[in-house]
Amino acid sequence: MTAVLAPTLNQRTPVRVRLVLLALGGASLLAGLDAALLLAGLPAPVTAERLEQVHGPLMMLGFLATLIALERAVAVRRRWAYLSPALLGAGGLMLLSPLPIAVGHAVQFAGTLCLIAIYRTLATRAQSRALSIQWLGAVMAGGAAALWWIGVPTPSVLPFLSGFLVLTIAGERLELARIASPAEAAQRLLLGLAAGTLLGACAALLWPAVGGGVFGVALLGIAAWLARFDVATRLVSGHGLPRYSAVNLIAGTGWLAVAGVTWLLWGAADDGPAYDIAVHAIGLGFAMSMVLAHAPVILPAVLRRPLPYRPVLYAATVALQASLLARVFADVRDLPAVWQAGAAGNVLAVLGFVLLAAGLVIRK
Repeated sequence: MTAVLAPTLNQRTPVRVRLVLLALGGASLLAGLDAALLLAGLPAPVTAERLEQVHGPLMMLGFLATLIALERAVAVRRRWAYLSPALLGAGGLMLLSPLPIAVGHAVQFAGTLCLIAIYRTLATRAQSRALSIQWLGAVMAGGAAALWWIGVPTPSVLPFLSGFLVLTIAGERLELARIASPAEAAQRLLLGLAAGTLLGACAALLWPAVGGGVFGVALLGIAAWLARFDVATRLVSGHGLPRYSAVNLIAGTGWLAVAGVTWLLWGAADDGPAYDIAVHAIGLGFAMSMVLAHAPVILPAVLRRPLPYRPVLYAATVALQASLLARVFADVRDLPAVWQAGAAGNVLAVLGFVLLAAGLVIRK
């Protein structure tokens, strides 16, 4: 989700097509948030039986992967590339339908294969370490979708999903870090950490404690790399949109470090506080902070409609960070009521940002 390739917009693809694909991701987001309320034992608008079971696929692949694939499809300028967000988003909706769950997982797996092909096409134009890292992330997304398809439990799939999000964003931040001209050795280091992320995720399938530890070290290394080389550390002293984006980027990097420490200390946990912290430090703290940071640039590139920066956008940032801190604190101290309040705050923060962004676009 970066603006580096935004000038390569495919003018032949109607905006309405992109809007439909964005709506598919939005539907998965709403269903996933509904499932989050049910999992927290809170009242929810919809109480369908499957929702709690497919919360992860809806949020990670149905929503976040669809957004990433849509932005990449715009960049690659090939009509077939739009199959990736279409399959990922449609697969998310199929998970909610009367069809067997395996059908939705199979469709999402096909979407990840198209995403891998998109990165391959981009690499034929201009090979770089940044694209290689993002390609590794797409491979991890394919691994996650395949594991779900064959019935592997979500806790075992989590490292692959997390790796997909982390490597995608780390690769894109490396593209922007070229402004700061990181040394060749620093770029090789990030590629090595990306490979370590994939290795740790694979090892965690067989040896959860050891593999989870390796995965945690790789995440910590990427967080340290971003803290040292990402341009966000320089832009945070600015004003307006650059500062807003930098604040969210730095917050996301901090949550990435939290996830790394959690995996390092507790391995690939499959339940309990450590699992809850690992899941939401990545899925909300890291990934959603990055969505907030990039949305004012990416949405205009995809939809050709401006999303003007306004200070009110900080409201969603504060709500997300505060509710997530409350949730982690409740996990550590075993405070069920506070944990539920944090979970409800997470949902309200994400919905609040969606409404704010939509309102600013419509008003503009």
